[in-house]
Amino acid sequence: MAKIQMTTPLVEMDGDEMTRILWKMIKDELICPYVDLKTEYYDLGLEHRNETDDKVTMDSALATQKYGVAVKCATITPNAARMTEYNLKEMWKSPNGTIRATLDGTVFRAPIIVKGIEPCVRNWEKPITLARHAYGDVYKNTEIKVPGAGKAELVFTAEDGTKIRELIHTFKDGGILQGIHNTDASISSFAKACFNYALDTKQDLWFATKDTISKKYDHNFKDIFQEIYDADYKEKFEKAGIEYFYTLIDDAVARVMKAKGGFIWACKNYDGDVMSDMVSSAFGSLAMMTSVLVSPTGVYEYEAAHGTVQRHYYKHLEGEETSTNSVATIFAWTGALRKRGELDGISELMEFADKLEKATVATIESGRMTKDLALITSLKDVTICNSQDFIKEIRKTYETL
Repeated sequence: MAKIQMTTPLVEMDGDEMTRILWKMIKDELICPYVDLKTEYYDLGLEHRNETDDKVTMDSALATQKYGVAVKCATITPNAARMTEYNLKEMWKSPNGTIRATLDGTVFRAPIIVKGIEPCVRNWEKPITLARHAYGDVYKNTEIKVPGAGKAELVFTAEDGTKIRELIHTFKDGGILQGIHNTDASISSFAKACFNYALDTKQDLWFATKDTISKKYDHNFKDIFQEIYDADYKEKFEKAGIEYFYTLIDDAVARVMKAKGGFIWACKNYDGDVMSDMVSSAFGSLAMMTSVLVSPTGVYEYEAAHGTVQRHYYKHLEGEETSTNSVATIFAWTGALRKRGELDGISELMEFADKLEKATVATIESGRMTKDLALITSLKDVTICNSQDFIKEIRKTYETL
C-alpha cells in the first residue's frame, strides 16, 4: 500500500531520556510505515540545547509559528543536579515555558478514556479538558521576607512620573510579602484561545476565578473574558449549540465533582496547575493525558502531559527491561498529524490519526498494556508488555482494523 503523502511538514521537537527512546520506536513502528513523514527536525535534548546555548528551542518555536503545527517530545528542565550530570553552561529555562511565551499559547489537557481504566469520580463519563493560562501570577512573582516592623506599599509609577500608591499592610513585626502581575494582552490571548478551542471541539467552556475577593485582579480576568465573548463569540457559540459559563473557582470545584464531563475548564495559572493534576490523577494516569498548546492565532503544538520518565531511562541504560507507557506520546503524534491533515485538506492523514488512536485504545481494552495501567485496571487476566512490545502490539491491532 502506498504511503500517505504530506504537503507541509510538521515541526518535530525531539526530547530527553526514556521519552526520546519511545519517540523513535513510535516513528519506526507506528508512523513511518504508513505515512511519508515530512518534518522540520529540532533536537531539544538537553545536551544539544546546551551546545546551542538553547538557541534551538527558540528556533523550534519560530518554526512552529511558520508551519502552524508542531509535535514535541518531553524535555528536561534542569535543576542543580542536572547541571552537574550534563555539565551545563547554565541552568537553561524550561523549553515549554520558552515555547509558550513565544507562541503566546494556552495549554489544553484532556484524559484519554479507555474501558477498564475507570475514573475515581464515578459520574465522570466524558473527558474534562483543563485550559491553563500559562503566564504571570505567582509564577512571575516578586517576594520579600519582611525583617521587622514597617509599612508595605504597592506602588505603580507611570511613564509620565505620576504614581498610584496603595497601603498593603503595616507590620508590627516580621512577615512576608508577595507581588504578582498579569497583563490585559495575555489575558485576552488566553480568552481567545479558550473560545476558539471550544468552537473547534464543540464543547462547553467554563471559566472560574475568585472575583468576589479579588475585586480588581481576578475581576479583570472575568471582565476581559466577558467582553471578548460578547463582542466576538456569543453568536458563534449559540450557532454551535455550546455554552460559555462563568462561576467562582470554589463553585467550579464543587460542580466539577458532580458533572459528567465533556467540557473545557479554563483556569488561571496556579488554579490550572493544581486542577490539571487532580483531573489527570482522578481519570487514572498522567501517562493517559493529551496536551496541546494553542495560540490565539491558531498555531498548535502537541505533546505528552508527562515528563521524561527518568527512572525508566536509567534502567534502560543498564540494559534492564522497562514497561513505559507511550500512549500520551502516541496521541501527541496523532493530534499533530490530524491537525496537519485538517489544515492541508488531507483526509487520509486525518483518518490515519483516528485509526491509530483507535488501535491504541483497543490494544489496552483487549488486555495488552504497560505495567502502570495493569496496576489500576479493572480488566482481568491482562498481559503486561514491555515498552517496545506494547508499541508492536498496537501495530498488530492497527493492521486488523
